[in-house]
Amino acid sequence: MVIDFSTYYDLPSSMDSFFEELWRPSAISQRRMAYPPVNISEDEENIIVASEIPGMDTEDIDLTLNEKSLTIKGSKKNEVGNYYRQERPTGNFQRIINLNIPVQVDAVRASMKDGVLRVVLPKAKECRPVTIAIDEQ
Repeated sequence: MVIDFSTYYDLPSSMDSFFEELWRPSAISQRRMAYPPVNISEDEENIIVASEIPGMDTEDIDLTLNEKSLTIKGSKKNEVGNYYRQERPTGNFQRIINLNIPVQVDAVRASMKDGVLRVVLPKAKECRPVTIAIDEQ
């Protein structure tokens, strides 16, 4: 009879990582998720980026577009108070969205309503699909 112990070889390091996660301060662990969260969609003419940034003024958000990416940057101020629990992230943030197609820089629009930033990036005309007619012979 052969007993296979290979599944237990990594047990000490697995236990170490478990306890490291358990005792990690919450301020560090909350930064693990990307902030601000974004939804990226597209239609035939546009790429649409929608980002949830509640409690922010438009003056506190910087949008930068270059030929390959859109950057959302800002600083969310910490509200003064005695907290029992604080789960909403504060401080500086930056989110970079890589664009895989060229956009019309002069036609980009951004708006903010109810804490949702919406950026509409029109696709460059050379990237839009073209219907080709087929001739019968």
